[in-house]
Amino acid sequence: MRPSAAVLALAGCLATLGGLVGCDLELNDGRTATLTYTEDARGAYNEAMAAFQAKDWEDARALFTELKRRFAYSRYARLADLRIADLEFEQGKYPEAISAYRAFIQEHRTDRNVEYAKYRMAKALFLDIDDTVFLPPAEERDQATTIEAHREIRTFLRQFPRSRYREDAAYMLEVVTGRLVRHELYVARYYLKEDAFDAALARIDYALKTFPGSGLDPEALVLKGETLLKMKKRDEARAVFESVIRDWGGPFAVAARRFLDEMGAGRAPAKAASAPARSRPRL
Repeated sequence: MRPSAAVLALAGCLATLGGLVGCDLELNDGRTATLTYTEDARGAYNEAMAAFQAKDWEDARALFTELKRRFAYSRYARLADLRIADLEFEQGKYPEAISAYRAFIQEHRTDRNVEYAKYRMAKALFLDIDDTVFLPPAEERDQATTIEAHREIRTFLRQFPRSRYREDAAYMLEVVTGRLVRHELYVARYYLKEDAFDAALARIDYALKTFPGSGLDPEALVLKGETLLKMKKRDEARAVFESVIRDWGGPFAVAARRFLDEMGAGRAPAKAASAPARSRPRL
């Protein structure tokens, strides 16, 4: 059976750059049907968003996927990519969301929603840092996800200094930075307990240099002073303890003063800065 003139005209219309500028089709009965690609894509997107907002995740995924297939040349196809990433995020499937956001960023580098995608990817990494009570303390666990989150959040803040997401990103950076410093100090204390003083000092100096302004500087410095004291480097240790008292104050200044008092009295150094012994850390 040969296709009708109307069907042939319809096919030609859709083949013209995806029908981005609607076209008029004259049917045999005289009626005119306007085929508007963009409007149809918008309607499909709104339908998918209704399912998304209703948290009907499976229907939303199917509708967004179908939208991408039918309207691949519209901006709504790009939005569908982003909403699928959001869909994973909202379900707490953070590794899947991270992959989806990263793919969107790589495939649509000039899209205006890249800022949002980078923020949400950083947020997903942040939320993927598992702090459940059934796991060992945070500082004892592998820090790979935390390191990646720290890198992505810093990158986001550097690229978008005036972003509307800046406040939340700054909070996340503070949290992950504190966690990374605590891990370094935990490992340093382990080395100190094992009399591996050079290794302990290296971890402390790394934390101080890599994560300045973490809020844990005085704690790290007191631990550094204690390590130097055990290495018989009394003058260096004294200078570190005095810097804590002079520059920081607070409870670690009290610990630093106690070390200085014991140094002056000739007694053995206290253990004020050392944490209770735990299992061997992941180095």
